[in-house]
Amino acid sequence: MTSIQIKAEIDKILDEIPESELQNVLSLLQEIKAHPTENAHLATIINKIIREDKELLRKLAQ
Repeated sequence: MTSIQIKAEIDKILDEIPESELQNVLSLLQEIKAHPTENAHLATIINKIIREDKELLRKLAQ
């Protein structure tokens, strides 16, 4: 997938995220940008948790 395609997919997802959660997404992206090397491993772990435990995270959020 190209960079343009990835950004287009991100835009689609952002359009579906509730406005109340957009600040959290922005904060996460700013943190990754500020510390790309430190956060690369952390981002991988978070992504894995989200993929594997999406339903559990949804229940915890309620």
